[in-house]
Order: sequence, then structure tokens, then C-alpha cells
Amino acid sequence: MMVALDGTIVAIANPAIQADLKASFADVQWITNGYFLALAVALITAGKLGDRFGHRQTFLIGVVGFAAASGAIGLSSSIAAVVTFRVLQGLFGALLMPAALGLLRATFPAEKLNMAIGIWGMVIGASTAGGPILGGVLVEHVNWQSVFFINVPVGVLALVLGVLILLDHRAENAPRSFDILGIALLSAAMFCLVWALIKAPTWGWGDGLTWTFIAVSLAGFVLFAVWETKVKEPLIPLALFRSVALSAGVVLMVLMAIAFMGGLFFVTFYLQNVHGMSPIDAGLHLLPLTGMMIVGSPLAGAMITKLGPRVPLAGGMASVAIAMFGMSTLETDTGSAVMSLWFALLGLGLAPVMVGATEVIVGNAPMELSGVAGGLQQAAMQIGGSLGTAVLGAVMASKVDGDLAANWKGAGLPALTPAQLDQASEAVQVGVPPVAKGTPEAIVAKITDVAHDTFISGMSLASLVAAGVAVVAVFVALLTKRGANAEAGAGVGHI
Repeated sequence: MMVALDGTIVAIANPAIQADLKASFADVQWITNGYFLALAVALITAGKLGDRFGHRQTFLIGVVGFAAASGAIGLSSSIAAVVTFRVLQGLFGALLMPAALGLLRATFPAEKLNMAIGIWGMVIGASTAGGPILGGVLVEHVNWQSVFFINVPVGVLALVLGVLILLDHRAENAPRSFDILGIALLSAAMFCLVWALIKAPTWGWGDGLTWTFIAVSLAGFVLFAVWETKVKEPLIPLALFRSVALSAGVVLMVLMAIAFMGGLFFVTFYLQNVHGMSPIDAGLHLLPLTGMMIVGSPLAGAMITKLGPRVPLAGGMASVAIAMFGMSTLETDTGSAVMSLWFALLGLGLAPVMVGATEVIVGNAPMELSGVAGGLQQAAMQIGGSLGTAVLGAVMASKVDGDLAANWKGAGLPALTPAQLDQASEAVQVGVPPVAKGTPEAIVAKITDVAHDTFISGMSLASLVAAGVAVVAVFVALLTKRGANAEAGAGVGHI
């Protein structure tokens, strides 16, 4: 719950963090991206660590490190320190996620495993969606630091319960070595890709530097794939991807997270900076999203058990596509009822994907690779979240940069220098009117209208891109099927 919660709880605190630490738009993105990237890169390695040394040990180490890093973020006074400790938080969080799934698979017999995974999926989904609400309460009534401090007592409780309750399970065919070069290649490839996407609006999409990073990233992925076929114990055994269903499940998780995490990033700025809501009001407006995920997850689990994953997953992504298209129609004066409709539809669509992807990926992997498969499933979601924030952030920034000057001129406002226009664009990207002190009220109103209209145009385009990603995911979902190992129970492949 802690790890999933921290993926989205920070979204509602981003405006407060940005204002308090005087951070740029790219800095705020890195608060999210640093966490997601660390998680994504380390999850598969963490799954192997759990298989090798025991999931109980990796889980407890992860709990302690995650809580400590959270406390350090709350004590940070610079954006650089926040991002640094967010990366550490993500690394320790990576130890928790596959370990939790590995413990479930080792503990529950066949007839109870699907329900256990369903409940696990519900907790992940509800925590992911509930983050903005809890974040809103904490930011408004305490401060943004409390969003991170809350993990300290939760971590202590998790540690005590873990020591008392969790049993040690170790895989029979555990890895004896670790693919250090594979880890380095994958990390470098992912970093270069997301860095290029974040910096492209500043450098320009036609700039050589942007494409240099993209080229280095692609080369890194190719080298990683080649190396994985050579090494004795690879980070990701490529034989896993011979299963079409497993590959489809991984791609589906990436696409779902791009649409969901990327879309959620802008919604918080829309609610707070355009509609002028307080953090807690913004969180409450996302309650339909949270509620539908909590209600929909166990229902989706039962439906997937009965029908198999294909129809529920395709239907879920179709709902996500419709919801994101609906969110592209939001205006500066859109009412709460309309917003709630789209948020509820989004939650309803996400529930079966959160629950079903675990069965599709882990169930289609050999038992001896269940830890790796669990890490792969979570890594796919974290990579998708990071790419979603970066890609849709780049779309938003490009649209705002392209429209702001014309909108500013069309409103009859005084001309801006290139430097002033860049500063104004950065503010508008998060929905904040670039108003200087002492500006007359009539001019303030015009600037506010221009800023909000330009922000809405950027958010609309980003939402349409997210909807398109979700449509592609519908077709990917049709390639999934229940795995041969989905019913594997307690004790199988463990000692």
C-alpha cells in the first residue's frame, strides 16, 4: 500500500512543493519520474533478490529503507534533495512489491490464490487512486512534508507485523549470480529515453541533442537484449517473451500506466490552479475514481476468474479510452458532475486491468521465474507511469509553447520578450497565470483567461493522446489469456 500510495499521493502535493521550493516544471516532473524510474529499474532485480535470499528478508529491508527515505524527504529543504531521496525511496520500494507477490504465491493454496491476488490488486488499485485524497487532506491541514512523514509510522507498523507474521519462502531454482551489466544497460537506456522526453520541449524536437539521447537509449535497449541472450543468469530471461499472452500483459500494463499516470499528473493542476480548489477539495473530486477502483477490483477479480482475462481487460481499457476522451472536453468552467462522470468511468476501467494483469503475466511464466514475472509486472506499470508523465508532459509543453504567444497577442496584452515568454510558458504549463506584482486588476483578469485557456488546450491534447494509447491497449488486451501456472498453489517451487 505504501509504495502504490506514494506513486500518486505526491501528485496532489506537487503544486505546494513547486511553490515552496521554487521548482521548475521539469523539477516537479522529476519528483514523480525519479521515483518511477528507480522502481522500474530495480523491480526485476529485487524479484531475483527475493527468489535468492527469501522474500521475507527483502520485504523487511524494503520497509525500513522506504520509511527512512520518506522521513528524509520530509526534512529536505531543496528540490535536489527531494528528488534524490525520492530515487532512494523508489529503490527500497522495489524490494517490497515483488516480495509481496512472491509471499502470496508461496503462502496460499491453489483454491485461494486467485482471491488473494484479487485482494492484493484491490489494495494496489485503491492505494494508487486514494493517494490524491489523502494527499489533499495532509497538504491542506498540515503541510506537503506530511505526505512523506506519514510513511514513517506506517513503516514501523509494517516492520513489526512483518517480523511477527511473515513466513520465509525460498525458490528451489534460485539465481546464484546477478546480471550487473544488464542492470546497468537497462538503467542507462531508460534514463536516456525519459530525459530526452522531458528536455525535448526546452531543446526542441528537431534538436540534435534530443535525438542523440533517444538514439543512445535505443542502442542501450538493443545491447541489453543482446547481452541477455549471452549471460548465464540474465536480468530478464528473454525466453519469457515467447509467451504471446505474457508479452501482451506486459505491454498492456505499460499502456495503461501511460494513460492513467500521465493523465492524473495534469488533473491535479487543473483542479487546483484552474478551478482554484484547495488540495483537499481536489482530492475529494477524485473520490469517484477511487471509489470505483475499490468497488470494481473484487468484482473484476470474480469476473476474470469466471470469464478469463481477455474480455474484462479489453472492456476495461475501452472504458479508460472513453474516460480520457471525456477529460479532453473539460473546460475552465466544467461542473463537478461532469468531471465525476469521467473520473468514475476511469476508475471502473482501471480495476480489471490492475487485477487481471497480475494473473496474465505471472500465470504465463514458469514457476521458477515467478519472482521475475512479479517484478516484470510491476516494472511495466512503473515504466508506463514514468513514460506517461514524460510523454504527456512533452505534449502539454509543446502545445503551450506553440499557442501562448498567439493567445497573449490576441488578448491585446503587452508584448513579451523571448525570455519573458519562456517564463510565462513554464507557469502556464501548470495552470498558473504569469502575473507580476502590481499588475492592474483588468490586466490580471486577461492574463488569467489566457493562461487558463492555453493550459486547457494543452491538457486536452494530452488527454486525447492518452485516449489513443488506451485504444491501442484494447487490441493488446485481446491477445491475453489465462496462464497455465495461474492455479499454482502454496509450496509449489518453494521450500
